[in-house]
Amino acid sequence: MKGRASLAISLVALAAALLAAPAGAQPVLAPTSACPGQTNLSAPIAEQARAMRCLVNFARQVRHLPPYASSGALNRVAAHKSADILRCGEFSHEACGRPFTYWIEHLGYPACAAGENIAWGSGRLGTPRSIFSSWMRSPRHRENILGPFEEIGIGLRAGSLKGFSGARVWTQTFGSRDC
Repeated sequence: MKGRASLAISLVALAAALLAAPAGAQPVLAPTSACPGQTNLSAPIAEQARAMRCLVNFARQVRHLPPYASSGALNRVAAHKSADILRCGEFSHEACGRPFTYWIEHLGYPACAAGENIAWGSGRLGTPRSIFSSWMRSPRHRENILGPFEEIGIGLRAGSLKGFSGARVWTQTFGSRDC
């Protein structure tokens, strides 16, 4: 019970931090008509990943930034990271004791620059729209979303994490092949 209480306190603190938008920062959320599937938990993983990529590129477009290209290699990297988090039960950029670049290197993505966003939620807090909104309210996560990378990979896995059987673990992996 003590673990659940400290988890609840941690989740409340994380939610408060993510919902506190920095001064002058307006999260840009695409309308559901522009990015279909962003609130649909029952949609296939590929459809939810497309909705997340759409949300990212919509926010970039509004800020006159080029869209990120979808990378099959980075999609695999992100999927492996989400799976690691669930398998090891460790919500961390270093899940299973691996540095965040482990899957980038292991799968042979030739990155000269890389970044990563991870998040998890259950129920409506695990939708693409909810996760994206939280990331945009966090300066470091928003920095990756609006950053100078060229490509993006999206990973989503569902399973049990921290006592929640309906956990949805999201990973965004960003990369640039040329610097």
